[in-house]
Amino acid sequence: MTNEVRAFETRATEAELEELRARLAAARLPEAETVPRWGQGVPLADLVDVVDYWRTGYDWRSFEERLDRIGQFRTIIDGLGIHFLHRRSARADATPLIVTHGWPGSVAEFVDVIEELADPEDADAPAFHVVAPSLPGFGYSDRPATTGWGTEKTAAAWVELMGRLGYERFLAHGGDWGGNVTTVLGGRFPSHVLGIHTTFAQGLPGSSLDGLTAVEREWAEQTRDFWGRRAAYAKQQATRPQTIGYSLVDSPVGLLAWILDKFAEWSDTEDSPFETISRDRVLDDVTLYWLTRTGASAARIYYESHDSLDPGLRVDVPSAITMYPRDIEKCPRPLAQERYRRIVRWNSPESGGHFPSLEVPGYFVNDLREGLAAVLAADRH
Repeated sequence: MTNEVRAFETRATEAELEELRARLAAARLPEAETVPRWGQGVPLADLVDVVDYWRTGYDWRSFEERLDRIGQFRTIIDGLGIHFLHRRSARADATPLIVTHGWPGSVAEFVDVIEELADPEDADAPAFHVVAPSLPGFGYSDRPATTGWGTEKTAAAWVELMGRLGYERFLAHGGDWGGNVTTVLGGRFPSHVLGIHTTFAQGLPGSSLDGLTAVEREWAEQTRDFWGRRAAYAKQQATRPQTIGYSLVDSPVGLLAWILDKFAEWSDTEDSPFETISRDRVLDDVTLYWLTRTGASAARIYYESHDSLDPGLRVDVPSAITMYPRDIEKCPRPLAQERYRRIVRWNSPESGGHFPSLEVPGYFVNDLREGLAAVLAADRH
């Protein structure tokens, strides 16, 4: 059966882990940066420290066990194998929820929050049947051999996936590319999607900044500055993913530096991302990319979908939107409302960045619950 869902287990061979350690030990590194700290990217001293821990202290097996405990599966959709985590709640009143990661993330973003979302300690908190797929080309999902797997096709695949699990109507959450996919889900599939929660909101191209408050105008200018001066990685991956892909698949140190740079720059920290995110969590994510050889295939999501969100797409299902203060794109509510036309909850926390499920997991879970509760209440009216 082509629509069969099969249980999946994660097992890297000892030979693969030994090869990784050998490559780390033999790494050729450049000299130190010529400006203070992160001014030219990941500082040499920080990288050496993480590489040493990756080689001698990090335990990949514990992450494999966590994935297996949550529950891993694969199924084939449109000829592509899709990997996903699936944790059914024990609660009879639980609502299906699909959560989608972005780049340079993975399902590793959600391992600390899935169990609490599915079976909360507080009996009054809402519960969810949680599905966390790996985007096409990421992790244990297949790497597409042809073009076409952009965010529109991915959103359609998620509807098919949820249907196979018996979830004809469901909630959706995402940030980064996952937020883009979630927006498409809400806009294209309102008969299946009860509502959405997202940390990504994109207004319409060419929207006027007239009438915005000073803070809202600052948000818009910060976002414009990000895309103008700090987004070389995105332009590289949108135009030449194959070229950077050789480094990402061949060199674990190159892969680590490429990803660690984003965890540092995009998190709500003063200096190091490890102020809020453990080294183990970052290395869970990086090692997943390494073992699955998905550095190039994951980068291609930019080639497929960069600047591709349909200007005509409107989201009419109830939407909860949270803009974390240190995220890289912050859309002012007046601009967001041009696309998301039923915003039932808008939240601007005082802390947190691009990776809230890793940076502030407790706050993230509560915010997601409150947002989705508002969505469900609006859906019933």
